[in-house]
Amino acid sequence: MPSLSENRRAKFDYDILEKLEAGVELLGPEVKSAKGGRFEVAGAYAIIRKNEAWLINSKIPAYQPKNTSPDYNPERTRKLLLNQFEIKNLIGRLQEKGLSLIPLRVYLKKNLVKVELGLARSRKKGDKREYLKKKTARREMRNQE
Repeated sequence: MPSLSENRRAKFDYDILEKLEAGVELLGPEVKSAKGGRFEVAGAYAIIRKNEAWLINSKIPAYQPKNTSPDYNPERTRKLLLNQFEIKNLIGRLQEKGLSLIPLRVYLKKNLVKVELGLARSRKKGDKREYLKKKTARREMRNQE
């Protein structure tokens, strides 16, 4: 599946415990812009409010800036399309201390825009250093071959 956008920082800042797929409710011009690869999820997160999942802080710039309505907000909160079973499961999991719901990447599936969400736990500073050491060690091993 072709990836439209990726949150590369999330893999560094968080330990991803579980992944799930969700659809995104978009407006017409947003779909066109997102399919053009202009969907930014760096710094975004998802919350569950009133048994509905919402994507906050994501940004989709206007497809045609001069032809967009004046009240268009590129950083508006977007509804995530999950079934009730998945939402209830997430509500239970998010009650645990330190867990967050983070968008990892945006991709197309059967011409629909989907978001891969990760149930994640934040890494501490020492864990980040350890992650970087392992990453450089793996890179050096590959270069020696």
